[in-house]
Amino acid sequence: MLFQEILGLSHIKKHLAYSSDAGRVPHAQLFVGPEGSGTLPMALAYAQYLLCGNTNGENTTGNEACNLKCNSLSHPDMHFAFPVANGSKVKSHAVSNHYMEEWRQFIKEQPYGNLFDWYRLIGIEKKQGQIGVDEAQDVVRKLTLKSYEGGYKVMLIWMADKMNISASNKLLKLIEEPPDKTIFILIAEEEERLIQTIRSRCQVLHFPPLAEKIIADALQEKGLQKEDAMGIAHEADGNFNKALDLMNKDSEDLVFEKWFVQWVRSAFKAKGNKAAVHDLILWSEEIAKTGRETQKKFLSYCLAVMRQALLINYNTAELAFMRIHVEGFELEKFAPFVHENNILSIAEELESAIYHIERNGNSKIILTDLSIKLTRLLHKKAA
Repeated sequence: MLFQEILGLSHIKKHLAYSSDAGRVPHAQLFVGPEGSGTLPMALAYAQYLLCGNTNGENTTGNEACNLKCNSLSHPDMHFAFPVANGSKVKSHAVSNHYMEEWRQFIKEQPYGNLFDWYRLIGIEKKQGQIGVDEAQDVVRKLTLKSYEGGYKVMLIWMADKMNISASNKLLKLIEEPPDKTIFILIAEEEERLIQTIRSRCQVLHFPPLAEKIIADALQEKGLQKEDAMGIAHEADGNFNKALDLMNKDSEDLVFEKWFVQWVRSAFKAKGNKAAVHDLILWSEEIAKTGRETQKKFLSYCLAVMRQALLINYNTAELAFMRIHVEGFELEKFAPFVHENNILSIAEELESAIYHIERNGNSKIILTDLSIKLTRLLHKKAA
């Protein structure tokens, strides 16, 4: 992947190209950005820039054979680590090498894709992937070998915030003092989930969400009319992966919308209504049947909707980007029920539910408890 193939982010491209050209390449770098901002494509382009001796910023030419190997993700000095889990393909001790064929497919088809897209591709969407100690041992083994082509060796760790403590501690010394010409590129969405000792050893680059115009222009190149492209770009809120899903009508948010509307409607009816409380319990049971990653992603979506409703309630609708496509539900009519007297409590309950689901709590109990609390909070009056 070349720098000119990446949407926007010209300041980051220039920084990476110029520092490389000047020979100032930090041995450990951390790319932090929200989903769909281009952290993974940028890391791939930067790794290719280092390995192939490409020059002149965006006008990358360099070694043609090297570029071909990098484009097919088969360069012997480009290594990868990413979250995996045991599944139908790998029964135990799963590591990234077991999924390289799927990884190449993922990069080719969804370079801006998110973690859930990856889990779905490798068939572990009902599990919680991680970068564990088996992976860390594999990374150490790969990087103790000499560079195949005599130049840089690059280890790209995608979703490094999914590294568990054992893996982090095992890689700490290697990240601090890697072999000569070994470069670590860590990619994360939640920087604070990485242990401090690793963060302190990396040069951090923060990626902003993509501008609406950049997303809209990219969607127009894919055949959308200007008005439709602008509408989707606004709704995507800087996330190109979400924009593509909305364009293809393949966004999980469309499913989440239905779950959210059903949840909220049952919560409104539940005050003093035993039948509606029963509906909430049934709803919780249905959501609990899905995978934990789906549950966490749905609750994060709910948190985003609540924040959007608060913006609308406080007469700053121009900052709200979300749309609810479910017939008969309008965010503007729901907004007055989210206010200064309940928004903090709602956010705390949703974040607490995500925390406990991530730690393998009983999903049915967590979601039922959350539903009952939501009923009480939504009926709380504004000041």
